[in-house]
Order: sequence, then C-alpha cells, then structure tokens
Amino acid sequence: MEYVYVGKIVNTHGIKGELRILSKFNYKDKAFKSENTIYIGENHKEEIITSYRKHKMFDMITLKNYNNINQVLGFVNEKVYIERNVLKLATDEHLDEDLIGLKIISNEELIGEVTDIYEAGKNNKVLETLIGNKKVLVPYNKEFVKNINTETKTIEVNIIEGLII
Repeated sequence: MEYVYVGKIVNTHGIKGELRILSKFNYKDKAFKSENTIYIGENHKEEIITSYRKHKMFDMITLKNYNNINQVLGFVNEKVYIERNVLKLATDEHLDEDLIGLKIISNEELIGEVTDIYEAGKNNKVLETLIGNKKVLVPYNKEFVKNINTETKTIEVNIIEGLII
C-alpha cells in the first residue's frame, strides 16, 4: 500500500467530533470524499470519512463511529494519509512529490532537475530547479511547464529570457 500525505489534524471543531485539518493537498476533492478511507498517524489508523466541508482555511471532516469531541481528541496533531490508488488521477494530474527528481528539458536539451516545489502566494507554485550550479525557480503553470512525462521522468519547460541569470 502506498500512502500519500494529505494534511495534519490541527484541532477539533464543536462538540460533535468534527476534525479540523490543515492541508495544501492539490486533490482534496478526491481525498476527502464521504466513505473514503483515510489513515491517521504513524501507525496509519484506518478511519472512514462520513462528512466533509470547507471552513475558512481548514478542511473539516467527521469520522464514522465518532460523534463526541472526547473520542477524537487523540487525533489532534496527527498526520492524515490516503492510499494513492483511491485518488484515481488523470494522466495530466500529478502529485507534487512525484515531480521532485524529474529532469528539466528546454528546447530538447537537458538543462537541470527539480529539487523542490514551493508555494508562491495563493494558488501559485514554483519548481525549484538545479540548473548547472544555480537554483532557479520556474513558475509551475501552463505558460512555463509545457509537458510532464512521468514515464520518461522529464518535464518540458519554456525558459524565457532573463529567467536564468
């Protein structure tokens, strides 16, 4: 079983056992579905989601057979995971962690490698790439990232003048 990290339980909400999750996961709509199984903590305790909603910057869930705050207090500060195959990603959908280590190609020439991915403001991400001895941040959007091929482990990018100094 391959687990994917989706967020962290940061608190409870109300007295009926609702959990507050802080998550930057791209595919929350696929992960936090009612009846989906999630795995909580290092031991991957299996639990089933009964409801999901957004509240401010948090993802709120309730779990099957938990209806009281006292029953869920032990989950606070635990990480939440889901099985990768539950996500059913389309061919053009990729998890951020799958992009790290992929080779960067521009104009059919290998120029570097993805070393990390960062949030750059609301709903914006950048690929930290090692090009030569320099770290270069490439915006992770359609204007710069033309194609991602996980089979050949490459990302084709459009490098504009001035991006690499």
